Amino acid sequence: MENQNPVHVFATWKVKEGQIENVLNLLKTVHDESVKEKGNLFYTIHQSNSDANTLVLFEGYTNDDAVLQHREAVYFQEIVLGQIVPLLEKRDIILATPVHY
Repeated sequence: MENQNPVHVFATWKVKEGQIENVLNLLKTVHDESVKEKGNLFYTIHQSNSDANTLVLFEGYTNDDAVLQHREAVYFQEIVLGQIVPLLEKRDIILATPVHY
């Protein structure tokens, strides 16, 4: 059965030297499109205090289907996969469900 709980995405990107401004500029569009998605709860971008070339994206979606819709969106395919990923040295992604006490 598909997860109907909120899903949080933690993505850590290590940007290639000299490419951080390009990636941040592209991410502005990704952010603006992501927050328009029906299943999006939030989309925040963080830059490491100790390494300006490390970005951490913290995203929230209503459920697994909303994450899938996000990844299948044309802008995600074209901008994230087509333009940003080639500018990264490393990309780690963790999908998590909040633990409530």
